[in-house]
Amino acid sequence: MLDEKIRRLATEGRNFAALSTIMPDGTPQTTPVWVDADEEHLLVNTEVHRQKYRNVRRDPRVTVCIWDAEQPYLYGEVRGEVVETVTGPEARNHIDELSRRYTGQDYANPIQSERVILKIAPRRQYAR
Repeated sequence: MLDEKIRRLATEGRNFAALSTIMPDGTPQTTPVWVDADEEHLLVNTEVHRQKYRNVRRDPRVTVCIWDAEQPYLYGEVRGEVVETVTGPEARNHIDELSRRYTGQDYANPIQSERVILKIAPRRQYAR
């Protein structure tokens, strides 16, 4: 179950997150991302050609840090793993929903490959 403070950070307002994945050589790769959540998972939407997706296909372990846009010392960290991916119309609709929350309009960037939702199950959580 996702901590309620972390779920609120991920679903309320325009709070950014940093997603850290593991590169093939073992070094971390961190990317700023939009974030969302359901009751059990953090949700990150990306494209299948991007490095972060290739990284989680090989090694699903990730860390996500979300900070409050208005009070950046309030944050939540989830260490977990990608337990499911969702593609197709659901992923495409999700990026539009995220874009409307973060920018006020549908997602405007060209899609180069295919949208995918990464469902991240927490293994360790901390919220401040």
